[in-house]
Amino acid sequence: MWTELSDTAILNKLGTRLKASRISSGLKQQELAAESGVGVSTIAKIESGQSVSLSLLISVMRTLGLLENLDLLVPEQKPSPMELLKMQGKQVKRVRKEQRKIKQWKRYQ
Repeated sequence: MWTELSDTAILNKLGTRLKASRISSGLKQQELAAESGVGVSTIAKIESGQSVSLSLLISVMRTLGLLENLDLLVPEQKPSPMELLKMQGKQVKRVRKEQRKIKQWKRYQ
């Protein structure tokens, strides 16, 4: 769905959703602006689908309690199985007799 939309259409959809979230939270634009530390014109821009800076958008999303959704927007990249193996390095699979004797000897010193 999102890949077929233009950037302008995506901004419009996001603005519509953020406006709905604001209204369901029972906030006026002025109240959301004050709580977010942004201007009323910024809220109006966001809701009308105009571009704003990412830091302003994050402030508004924080006030609306939507920051948890950022994990869905940009999920954390987990290492591949091969990268995990490389990070583990060579693991000890068994202890030889000599190693055991050395460890026991060091304990008694």
